[in-house]
Amino acid sequence: MPNPYFRFKQFTVYHDKCAMKVGTDGVLLGAWTNVASARRILDIGTGTGLIALMLAQRNAHACIDAIDIDEGAVTQAEENCAASLWNERIMVKRKDINLMEGEREYDVIVSNPPYFIEDVKCPDGQRNTARHTDSLTFESLLAKVSALLADEGRFSVILPSGAASIFVGEALRVDLYLTRQTWVHPKPGAEAKRVLMEFGRCNEPIEPAHLVIEQERHIYTPEFTALAKDFYLKL
Repeated sequence: MPNPYFRFKQFTVYHDKCAMKVGTDGVLLGAWTNVASARRILDIGTGTGLIALMLAQRNAHACIDAIDIDEGAVTQAEENCAASLWNERIMVKRKDINLMEGEREYDVIVSNPPYFIEDVKCPDGQRNTARHTDSLTFESLLAKVSALLADEGRFSVILPSGAASIFVGEALRVDLYLTRQTWVHPKPGAEAKRVLMEFGRCNEPIEPAHLVIEQERHIYTPEFTALAKDFYLKL
């Protein structure tokens, strides 16, 4: 039977009630996102609450709204965040980002969004909602991010590498520009499987970076170790 929780250095994440379990994508995004000077953070599709917890650990002052549409995920995230050192700064809410109203109030918005846009789906409806874009398209996500992001704010996501150009194109439609980008490679010489991207309202040229996760099986690279060492127990 799979372990119902994943223990990090400063907190534990239970994921037995969530469709999507703790994984490398969430850890990458939580460790990579720039939270410097942020006072208000929004985590869209929080799932277990992993990313919200990581950002709370990395920023000692920010208040974080962590939202999800799935009841089980919200219950799980509430429990995980309530048991953490930062329970007073993380507010978990069952909320649909498509229905959120407000002005540009968040300094940082982060999302590990649904990204499978093909027709083939698994029988698990909860898992489909977490993995596919039917309930949250790139277009609708970016429209809401643009409406809620502060003028100097930053929006960070992680996506499969093949979806990057589509997402960047949709972001341009709402005047959000790529300000930072890291291609994530599973091992040396392998094609990038994921891409970390940050968007803002300033349109300037950027130089994409590359991150290799493993030197060989179960041996992390120094770059990945430096990124994740504050979280993984064995780093």
